[in-house]
Amino acid sequence: MSDQLFDLKDKVILIAGAAGGLGLPIARALADRGARLALCARNNTELGRLEKGVPSASFYEVDITDEGSLGKAIQKIQDEHGTINGGLNAAGLWGIGGALDLDVEEFRECLDVNITGAFLFSRACARVMVNGGGRIIHIASVSSYVANPDYAAYASSKAAVAQMVKVLAREWAQHNININAIGPAMTLTPLTKPRLEDPEFSKNALDKIPMGRFGDPNDLIGIIVLLLTAGGEFITGQTIYVDGGRTLV
Repeated sequence: MSDQLFDLKDKVILIAGAAGGLGLPIARALADRGARLALCARNNTELGRLEKGVPSASFYEVDITDEGSLGKAIQKIQDEHGTINGGLNAAGLWGIGGALDLDVEEFRECLDVNITGAFLFSRACARVMVNGGGRIIHIASVSSYVANPDYAAYASSKAAVAQMVKVLAREWAQHNININAIGPAMTLTPLTKPRLEDPEFSKNALDKIPMGRFGDPNDLIGIIVLLLTAGGEFITGQTIYVDGGRTLV
């Protein structure tokens, strides 16, 4: 017998950034638990990767910084699935570089994707959920809480996400919409691999995690399932750190 507290069967879950190093493992895990997935990616190459990785899903080309692109995808998802029960935003840029030399356009692009995109994604989901409730989750970062050199753009954008979910949680609680963020520590993905191959960078990052290892995408599955299901019904406006103790240092 299934546990109703954590039951995802036939829930329609929209995932942005689904082809990424976090998005794809999460999508597979939710599909394994019976969710009906609407997976979004930026281009045909990423969509092809999704079709191979999660063949049971439906697929949409979306730029989350473009409100028109999001709106068209949301309408297609409603037409095909009837509703959206949950939205997970795993899209993002890892923009790092020393503040004195960081190109202002790189700073703006990081904020555009990581916070403007997160806002537009939240609002697009909420407009569907406003009459029936739903769950929205953003992948934030421990960088919303801790300060690392060279992270002025990235940390600012993720701190903005953490504050945004608080404000939106208060606005949308009356509509039974829960919105939260998850803050991973440094996680092993294709995006982080090149930097972690630098011994000095890797050692400095690992020394700050009390549990003594980097994160794995699978570390996020439990909290995501909780926040999307009945077990997380009374949780909203939170950034929950899944970080091996990184935010304790």
